[in-house]
Amino acid sequence: MITPESQKGKYFVLAPSYWSDGIGPGLVIANEEKLVRPGMYTMDPPNGDPSQYSERPHLIHVPEEGGLPREFEELAGIWIISEPLKRVFESVDPEAFVFTACDYTQADGSPGRQYHLCDVVRRLDALDVGASRVKTKYDRNFITGEDETFYSVLGGASLVFREASVGGAHVFRQTQMSIDPVCDRVLYDALCAANLDGVELRDAAEL
Repeated sequence: MITPESQKGKYFVLAPSYWSDGIGPGLVIANEEKLVRPGMYTMDPPNGDPSQYSERPHLIHVPEEGGLPREFEELAGIWIISEPLKRVFESVDPEAFVFTACDYTQADGSPGRQYHLCDVVRRLDALDVGASRVKTKYDRNFITGEDETFYSVLGGASLVFREASVGGAHVFRQTQMSIDPVCDRVLYDALCAANLDGVELRDAAEL
């Protein structure tokens, strides 16, 4: 029987790390209002459609809001990644990611390095619920009238994934779970080798 202990070091939750000062990056999307869909209040993450946004996203650094952006940041729920991190993602699992290039202006008004909005679009139902330690919740779907099952890692969890369901995927989002994307050892090793600032990898077997 597969146990969390047997999968330690195999799957990892991938996310931007927290800033030690608790403030975060001083990033602002200058043209956010033009990038929000009609009737919505916040931007959608990139979906791979070149015409998704009405214009190219424009990031600016505002020192009063925080520090200089690292290789990996998150703003309003959207990943913002550097060109070097994009190359790592593309080299390991290009089909899992979508990107939208941004303009980036530094605080002095000069152009900055290249950044991209990024999202993981592969979704898999790979969680071995019976072998995992995870909280189960039930929410009513008001469209179908049925209760739907969701899984939560709040308060700690030990996740086990069915390797047959993961297959050759190196990164994916687990369906029915509010968790950052999960990656395998291949992407983990590539990210560790790149040693890019802001990348956090937590073993999914001991969250």
